[in-house]
Amino acid sequence: MATYLPAEEARNLMVKAIEVMRQSVCEPRADGKASPLVGAIVRRPDGSVDTACRGEMRSGDHAEYTVLERKNHDRPLDGSVLFATLEPCAPGSRAHPKLGCAERIVQARIAEVWIGIEDPDPSVDGNGIRYLRENGVAVNMFDRDLQEAIREENAAFIAQATERALGARTRPVIGPTRLEGAVEAVEYESLSLEALEEYRSVTGVKDDLDSVAFKRRLHLQGLLVEVDGRWKPSGLGVVLFGEEPRTTIREAGLLATIHLAGGGEETEDFDGPQVLVPDRAMTWLGDRLPDPIDRSHARRRRVRESSFELVREGLVNALVHRDYGIRGAKCQLVVDGDMITITSPGGPPEPITLEQMQSLSAPMLSRNPVLHYVFSQMELAEERGLGMRSMRHAAEKAGLPLPTYSWQAPYLVLTVYMSAAASLAGLDGAVLSAMSRSERAGWERLAQGERTTSAEYSAAVAVPVRTALNYLRHLTELGLVRKRGSGRSTYHETVRR
Repeated sequence: MATYLPAEEARNLMVKAIEVMRQSVCEPRADGKASPLVGAIVRRPDGSVDTACRGEMRSGDHAEYTVLERKNHDRPLDGSVLFATLEPCAPGSRAHPKLGCAERIVQARIAEVWIGIEDPDPSVDGNGIRYLRENGVAVNMFDRDLQEAIREENAAFIAQATERALGARTRPVIGPTRLEGAVEAVEYESLSLEALEEYRSVTGVKDDLDSVAFKRRLHLQGLLVEVDGRWKPSGLGVVLFGEEPRTTIREAGLLATIHLAGGGEETEDFDGPQVLVPDRAMTWLGDRLPDPIDRSHARRRRVRESSFELVREGLVNALVHRDYGIRGAKCQLVVDGDMITITSPGGPPEPITLEQMQSLSAPMLSRNPVLHYVFSQMELAEERGLGMRSMRHAAEKAGLPLPTYSWQAPYLVLTVYMSAAASLAGLDGAVLSAMSRSERAGWERLAQGERTTSAEYSAAVAVPVRTALNYLRHLTELGLVRKRGSGRSTYHETVRR
């Protein structure tokens, strides 16, 4: 991710863009179609800025068009940075001869664009982001909390756009396109009745599974394809509801392994409908993993519930956001002592970065929007993102180390710690042997948060501040923390990898 601005300035401009967004003038429409609230800011290389909101100078004008063309038509914007609260519209999304805002951004030679949220309208739906990136523009997403604010204030627009998307899906890149066509070898009747009934029950659909209305619903969601007057499951439908999806989609499923304390291992392959895998896998784990050791029965229950919540959230993320373009790669869950690792094929969906995943602050974005939509409708996944807030909350509630993400090509690996001491087991052997007993105890505390001051560390491990500074200096040398700030504003940030 190319970043042209310091983080603090970028954050301030995101906030300002939202403030400008709230000034949008929505045009009256006879068809009842909701207009989005959109704010845009262009920041020139010299630091000067211009702002615009939707409809500011003329009814219906897009914010990006206003700030780029109407306010800066006679000024070069080469190398500037643009902040837009909504994904810029893609080429072909506007009536000819109007250009899409993404095209205008490229023509203006904008170097970097920060985008609040994706536009779910089927005429855009990720294509604006794709066009910018394909034309050399660096793309970043707003911070997660700001994304939530934008979504809340655009709830009516998002709801209508999502409905339109169900009936006219045009997204060609971010989604798993090779799974969108009909699977010749599979018929609707061979899908799992248990999985379909679970979907119908949880979502409150009244139509019978065999009814035209129910099949039409699945078709609108991209799960069934009409072929010669018959409904056949798409690859997506097979992955979600197929009795044995791996017979036709080799990458589907979950491989689970428990390394036993006395040697050997216990394995289980979850090859059935993917919408049933999280519950089945968590039941399997619950029957085999002992409660964490703790003096308090209530504490044991809380730690177990929270750690299982972390595993479940991570497992759903792996199944929903994995990259099906990596042939032969499968999701895996491995239990080794008090550590559980969940591997998911593919890196974070661009433009999300590994660093954002590691800090549990990744913006909301889905690689596989159809899978994500079905999982969220079945109350298996957070509808608005990657479940980062849930994982952070669960870990903090139980006093467990925060889970960590790492990249082991071609897999994104999530490590969940079932106890405070487990964070030590995840360290490199040479690093662990270089740490004193006190430093190991201190690391267990540091792994539960993001940053600490020398005074906070001193209090946590009950040592003088000078000793705490020496410990932190050594932990910095070992690459476990990094020093930030200066003077009285100095703190140490936990490195997650």
